Amino acid sequence: MSMPTPPFPRPRPRTLLGVGIGVIIGAGLSFAVAVYADKERSGVPLEEIQTFSQVFSLIKSDYVDPASDKKLMEGAINGMVSALDPHSAYLDPKEFKEMEVFTDGKFGGLGIEVTADHGIIKVVAPIDGTPAAKAGIQPGDLIIKIDGKAVQGMSLQETVDMMRGKPGSKITLTILRPHQNQPITLTLIRAIIKVQSVRAFMLAPGYGYIRISQFQDNTGTETRRAVEGLEKEAGGHLKGLILDLRNNPGGVLGAGVETANTFLNHGLIVYTKGRIADSDMQFKASGPDYLHGAPLIVLINGGSASAAEIVTGALKDDGRALVLGQRSFGKGSVQTVMPLSNGGALKLTTALYFTPAGCSIQGQGIVPNVEVQPANAQLRALDGDLLKESELHGVLKAPSECAKLTPQYTLALPAGAEAKAPTALTQSEKQEAEAALSESITQRPDLAKDYQLREAMAILQDKQVPVQVGKETVEERIPLPKAVGQ
Repeated sequence: MSMPTPPFPRPRPRTLLGVGIGVIIGAGLSFAVAVYADKERSGVPLEEIQTFSQVFSLIKSDYVDPASDKKLMEGAINGMVSALDPHSAYLDPKEFKEMEVFTDGKFGGLGIEVTADHGIIKVVAPIDGTPAAKAGIQPGDLIIKIDGKAVQGMSLQETVDMMRGKPGSKITLTILRPHQNQPITLTLIRAIIKVQSVRAFMLAPGYGYIRISQFQDNTGTETRRAVEGLEKEAGGHLKGLILDLRNNPGGVLGAGVETANTFLNHGLIVYTKGRIADSDMQFKASGPDYLHGAPLIVLINGGSASAAEIVTGALKDDGRALVLGQRSFGKGSVQTVMPLSNGGALKLTTALYFTPAGCSIQGQGIVPNVEVQPANAQLRALDGDLLKESELHGVLKAPSECAKLTPQYTLALPAGAEAKAPTALTQSEKQEAEAALSESITQRPDLAKDYQLREAMAILQDKQVPVQVGKETVEERIPLPKAVGQ
């Protein structure tokens, strides 16, 4: 029987919690409009303003090429905002307008997620059923030309803009694929893309699996429907569920809160602290728990960020779920988007997130209950190379009360996958590892290939797993949290 959708308070200033690492073609980041007034006005720094005026005048009079006032002022604004932290940014009118299409998951484009890596545009993953997937684009492919124009030296945003276009229009991509000597040329037809952020499967009779790739406006609703669908498939009773948030870069705050609320009857989900009163918020669960207290395991890794960390932190601290994997990314800051009079917007960091236990996510991430490394040596080396929030230039520092938390258990690697000192990966090996990781968490789950998922399933079924105790490996059962208030 379907449960009614519970009423849930959405945050008054709509906020987005994503890490700007991957960009979905045709979408980009999305920010809901919010008005945020700083009541603490400080005096104008006259000396600094005078210096700025001098620099402006010298550029206007002496620079080798004429520079427009608009270009100089926007450059000054960008520099001022980027000096704050990695996530604050100025959005010009075009960027602000284009970025508002992401939260509902519907946009025009190719259906491909890309990232910039040292000036190279690399495919993270195509989305199932989209033009990119149908054309055979694969994780790890390098895009070197768009409609015959070389992309070397372009910014990620420039290449994204080139790949956007009117649905039904053609675009030609030239790509390099690992282990192939010749470039591949593909012609695609742009289309309206509907991103499916939630996918659900049965792993075994009575045991379900839900993968959330990102948090969009409708992700909370889709998660509840997925649980109901799995419960129906299980004959009305799920014995347990695995929630996979690996490589989930975040998204909309409200969607993350609603997703956590899907598995909680009551209790605090997350709270924020900032300089002004409007930035201090609390989000509490209203229930009901759609799993009815059945055991829950959450999978995370170094690519789990933002809203994914909020969900994980809530389920861990409230004692609802066992968290398995590696320490998460550590993006625990709130960005509020304030529209400007020129049609652009200011995306400004205004607060930090804290888990129910009072731990700051910022720069520290979520520590799993059970630490488990990938069985594949290349994937282990790749995990060690993953960028963390704490390594970003200008990162915000946060309270460190929970910085010394450690996993309760560490699982030993399977036979034949003994841990070795990490070695530097060649570019080819790195591409292979990234492709393997992307495939393992974006396709139908495969217990035979996915070691972390296999061990999570064993714990969920109350089986013994290999736990590392000092230099010894001991087979033991790891207890699952007991849901309360059912």
